[in-house]
Amino acid sequence: MLIARPSGRDFTVIDAFSRVVKLGEGLATSGRLSDKAMERTLAALAICADKLQRRNVRLARSVATEACRRAENGPDFIERVRRETGIALDIISAEEEARLAVLGCHILLEAGEGPAMIFDIGGGSTELVLVEAGGPEASRVPRILDWQSVPWGVVSLTDTVGRSEEGEAARAARYAEMRRLVSESFAPFAMRVAHAARHSDIRLLGTSGTVTTLASLYLELPSYDRKAVDGLIVPATEMRDISARLSVMTPYERSTLPCIGQDRADLVVAGCAILESILDLWPARRLGVADRGIREGILRSLMAAERRSAHSLRALQQQRSGQAGS
Repeated sequence: MLIARPSGRDFTVIDAFSRVVKLGEGLATSGRLSDKAMERTLAALAICADKLQRRNVRLARSVATEACRRAENGPDFIERVRRETGIALDIISAEEEARLAVLGCHILLEAGEGPAMIFDIGGGSTELVLVEAGGPEASRVPRILDWQSVPWGVVSLTDTVGRSEEGEAARAARYAEMRRLVSESFAPFAMRVAHAARHSDIRLLGTSGTVTTLASLYLELPSYDRKAVDGLIVPATEMRDISARLSVMTPYERSTLPCIGQDRADLVVAGCAILESILDLWPARRLGVADRGIREGILRSLMAAERRSAHSLRALQQQRSGQAGS
């Protein structure tokens, strides 16, 4: 959750809250949201509801993504959330999810004249967005040329491949299977963007817990520091090396690393597999890291809509004033 106050065309963050709830855990095999996952999510949303009330938020938008799109009981869960917390979740499409991610983080794209790829690795899906090359203004939202959403996120991929990690050979085989599944799902999109990927100046920007976690490991941070990570540019080879190391570690070894901990220890390997598959189809030399995305995209959408509304109201008032004068 992000609570902010408009400041010109930007905003100042007043409060924020984040918690790993794994809402889609078990969904890949059952087709339903589990009771435990829903309880974890409701507990987090209750905290959000309290913050919204205490901060006297007057305008809000709350969204749900792939887990609720796919789950048989997704609509029932949305209704339960509304009933128990007062939060009205809107299940957005994969296309809207991709658009909001671009809107929220595009300003961090590395400067250059080549085409760019923006991606968002979620819990239940991953969105890839090809955006136009160059652009006269960094603040201008780039035009989306093509996009793809696949049903592989860190939770859905982990659940599908399984969590057994007994022995280094088994961990390597598990990682290879993750890479295979993701690469196959990316294949149609990879073919469509192959020509653009051959440009000498392609750029890449990622927003997700996976890329911010790997960036933290690259910087060897003792604890997570958003200011150090958001906007960082990392050599793609370094991200591949870190991914390879994590893929053969035991869950315990991963959990002891700074910025991973118990919450992400069993999910980060799937994120690494997705990231490497993205680097295969879009072989940029560097990777931009964004600790911003859908939430910031929603905020900017709300602010833009409010500006349009205020502009329309002023125009109407001026029109009426002119009519009264005549």
